[in-house]
Amino acid sequence: LLLLLLLLIIEITLTEGSKIFATWKNPPPPVYMEFFIFNVTNPDKFLKGEAKPHLTTMGPYTYREYRPKHNVSFVHNGTKVAAYTAKIFVFEPEKSVGDPNVDLVTTVNIPAVAVMNRIKGAGFWVSSGISMYMGSIGTTMFMTHTVQELLWGFKDPLLSRLKTIRPDTDEYFGLMLHKNSSDDGEFVYHTGEQNYLDFGRIYTWKGEKMMSFWKSNQSNMINGTDGSGFHPFLSKEERLNVFTPDLCRSIHMRFEKEVELKGIPAYRFTPPRDVLASGKNNPENEGFCVTPKKCLDDGVLDVSVCRKGAPVVMSFPHFHLGDEKYAKAIDGISPVHEHHQTFLDLNPTMGVPVRAMKRAQINIHLERVTGFPLTRNLNSTIFPILFLNESVVIDDASAARIQKLLLIVTLVSHFPLILVALGVILLLVSIILAIRFYQNKVIATTQNTLATASNHPEHPSNRLKNGTYIGMMPVDKS
Repeated sequence: LLLLLLLLIIEITLTEGSKIFATWKNPPPPVYMEFFIFNVTNPDKFLKGEAKPHLTTMGPYTYREYRPKHNVSFVHNGTKVAAYTAKIFVFEPEKSVGDPNVDLVTTVNIPAVAVMNRIKGAGFWVSSGISMYMGSIGTTMFMTHTVQELLWGFKDPLLSRLKTIRPDTDEYFGLMLHKNSSDDGEFVYHTGEQNYLDFGRIYTWKGEKMMSFWKSNQSNMINGTDGSGFHPFLSKEERLNVFTPDLCRSIHMRFEKEVELKGIPAYRFTPPRDVLASGKNNPENEGFCVTPKKCLDDGVLDVSVCRKGAPVVMSFPHFHLGDEKYAKAIDGISPVHEHHQTFLDLNPTMGVPVRAMKRAQINIHLERVTGFPLTRNLNSTIFPILFLNESVVIDDASAARIQKLLLIVTLVSHFPLILVALGVILLLVSIILAIRFYQNKVIATTQNTLATASNHPEHPSNRLKNGTYIGMMPVDKS
């Protein structure tokens, strides 16, 4: 039994020839990235301070995502494997609501806000000079572009002017700029060969065991896997750690409920509320507030430290699991657990995801900036730009392979019971055969005894036969 279980664990390792390794290098289940973009319908009233922003949702705009790993190599005497994961996006029109090259969206002028945020604190005269310059080229607080431009990039006039002053400035802006066919850097993973609990756990990212963005060592730790797989034999009590480069941090998940997909049982793990809780409500998160006097409340994470200073704030869609004040500040925002939660459905025996939904929202922190009249009516607002849903569901071929492995595991785990059951069945069969053999022997003995007795001269039947015959004999009268 132990030998068979060890053989199964060996198959769930990131080593050449294992059943998991090939699918880890080039995952077969299709991954889809859905973008839901918030369109601002009252930008002028909001800027004047007359109303809170009203947003409508455009989407989904869906892209098929391919994630082949490249430059795969074994390191540290084969106990770890290094790889880059390229992400290639291909638009899926039949899964989308419209044409991203045509559909227009009005949203915050993120390049302008980034410039204002960059020079904040440089002094009134510097800010006023930049503000006048921005006004001369027609820069406003809101911009209108196609969905394609907002996602994948456009040439921004303000950034183009800045490039003449600072040549290292990228004059193009897009929320997914340079992300197509790119990767997040080199990851080194534990293979799980030495300890099955280490399967897929990240050893280093970009050559480092820890990050340097945040204020505490705990916040800078790179914990867990990349979410594509976990060690076998999961329990409901485990805290699963996942490192996400998009958030520049690790998060954790807890068991929520049991589910089933394509005949495969799974545990659903989801981030609890304390993952994005503020430092005052969760001391583990104190290090994520880099500027103590400007710490945000529950449900949002300021990632400007790893976004080149751009005032980007991440959250779950519609501020799910966040302080209710963020949702109440925006018309058109209403969190719903089933639609906005992030979750992983993992088969507990093998640790492989059978379904996953990674949902995140990109926001911009808007606030009054000295020297910029455009911001004079602004209060501190976490302004939603878009949210995304990166989803994957196991394909039928992979599901069939997992079902076969689970059948083997089930048989192996129940092997002693199967042996006992077979023993009981064999014992019952033996008893039944013995009883039948005894019954047949008794019947045969009885029949032989009766047959012998019937042939004896003194048997009543024989005496009866003889008397009758004699009485019928003719009498000789002579």
